[in-house]
Amino acid sequence: MISAGLRSRVTAWIADDPDDRDRAELTRLLEAADRESGADGWPGEAERPGEAERPGEAGNASAELADRFAGRLAFGTAGLRGAVAAGPNRMNRAVVRAATAALASWLPAHYLGPDAARAGVVIGCDARHRSDEFAAEAAAVLAGAGIRVLLLPPRQPTPLLAFAVRQLGAAAGVMITASHNPRADNGYKLYLADGAQIIPPADAEIEAAIAGLGPLAAIPVAGPDSPQIVRLGDEVARAYLDAVCAVSPGPPGAAWLRIAYTPLHGVAGGLALRAFEQAGYTEPDVVEAQQEPDPDFPTVAFPNPEEPGALDLALRLARRAGADLVLASDPDGDRLAVAVPDPGAAGGWRTLTGDQVGALLGAYLLGELPAPPPGRPAPGGPVPGDPRPDGRAQDRLVVTTIVSSTLLSRIAMAAGAQYAQTLTGFKWIVRAGEEPGGPRFVFGYEEALGYAVGGVVRDKDGIGAALAVLGLATRARARGETLLDAWDALEAAHGVHLTAQVTVGTRAPSEVTARLRGAAPTFLGRLAVTSVTDFSGGSRDLPPTDALGYRVGRDRVVIRPSGTEPKLKAYLEVVEPVPPGQLGPARQAAAARMDALQAAVRHLLAG
Repeated sequence: MISAGLRSRVTAWIADDPDDRDRAELTRLLEAADRESGADGWPGEAERPGEAERPGEAGNASAELADRFAGRLAFGTAGLRGAVAAGPNRMNRAVVRAATAALASWLPAHYLGPDAARAGVVIGCDARHRSDEFAAEAAAVLAGAGIRVLLLPPRQPTPLLAFAVRQLGAAAGVMITASHNPRADNGYKLYLADGAQIIPPADAEIEAAIAGLGPLAAIPVAGPDSPQIVRLGDEVARAYLDAVCAVSPGPPGAAWLRIAYTPLHGVAGGLALRAFEQAGYTEPDVVEAQQEPDPDFPTVAFPNPEEPGALDLALRLARRAGADLVLASDPDGDRLAVAVPDPGAAGGWRTLTGDQVGALLGAYLLGELPAPPPGRPAPGGPVPGDPRPDGRAQDRLVVTTIVSSTLLSRIAMAAGAQYAQTLTGFKWIVRAGEEPGGPRFVFGYEEALGYAVGGVVRDKDGIGAALAVLGLATRARARGETLLDAWDALEAAHGVHLTAQVTVGTRAPSEVTARLRGAAPTFLGRLAVTSVTDFSGGSRDLPPTDALGYRVGRDRVVIRPSGTEPKLKAYLEVVEPVPPGQLGPARQAAAARMDALQAAVRHLLAG
């Protein structure tokens, strides 16, 4: 049975919701809740004869309504994100209308240019359920507020939207996407005029503007033929391709590299294939069953290339085609997974971790790939495009996060480059060292398969990263090596850096971190905790965040709540020096210590 207060909120929302289907959905839920309680004479568990069951409306409708009205979707790590359904705690046209109206009121006073309305807002969308509707709603609200809208063609990857904001000189950008979230979700990403995702205090200010809105029906909404809405063609995509291919052109021998590729039912495939061709690579073998965008993601249980099984079809294709490399985009094209042949792995292929790809790309882009084992030629010359003849420069910057491997810091030190750590999220990574006269951003990454190569896109870009990986793989192949050989050389030079995660599902992750703050562990297993870092107070280099770090000798653990899911995540790194010729034993020692550390962290989080 629902309370009078909840019923009042539901009926008020129904009256103000601009979408007929969403109003009908909430009306059916309200009727189902009444039947559960017998309020209208229907038996508690009965269904109306002949009425089709709809998702979210069977079972406990009262609990479903309570959850949908428990609050309003708020800006998290990547903007708004939630399941597509009616109500304030879901993704729907009403939520998009409110968020966009708040943006329209906030933007003129916070845009640094002379005229935000004239500069306009770029809008893009992926192929998830109702993405095109949400993009059209955002465009109508902005145009209704007198703000010019630059609408990208539908079904485009997120990096193209981030690129377009700066390319077109826009005041902001809105991308409708839920990235690699479950198929039921969608989201609303907001970018500022610098082409990077929104950061505090702008998120809180826009949320306050949402809270201060009146009825949605009072918000001016333009028609689809409004002169304020400019529908873009292929010009932005062509400019993007020129830019990313200039940063990572295919080296000699590129045409000989055999690639297997999958866009995982997402929207990156078309642009990625154009990029591969323009950079000089042979057309890849593409997983046919996953080539076209499909919001139901029918061939994968979870549309995240990090998840077990997500790459099964791509690996099967690679084995059949004799590929040198597997590349996989996530559904909106901002992340990249890489797999390589490995005779010692199950199925003959190994998927590289985000930390491994991040270290390899960092070394490649800094011109610091170590010499291969004796008997093989050393890699030659600086990376193409580096302005210094020897490929070294003190003004170069590489960036990663507090939860990613520290191997990149050692690579940067060897290269004479600068290194920075940020909080998780590319909204922080791409803003590191951006003060005037600061170092040139060369590369940034986070362990969750996100990479930014150069300054073309101020966000993670799976297509630009793919070109850099292909360049690295081509150069390795020309030397008779593989990416695994390059990885061996990195660890032999800088030490084994083994990373892993421990994830615990919980609806109250901040309560766990609060408990740990109140009783910091002195041991993790049999190993003494040598130092504790509480990131909640911030520092000179980092804003405050709800995270804790523990140093255990050479090893470390960072614990933080997920920014997009009801989970608590622990990021573990074990570092083991490598004496000459002892890479294998060093890896074995690191693996044994990692097993013990993972067990200790699971026990710690369980309380």
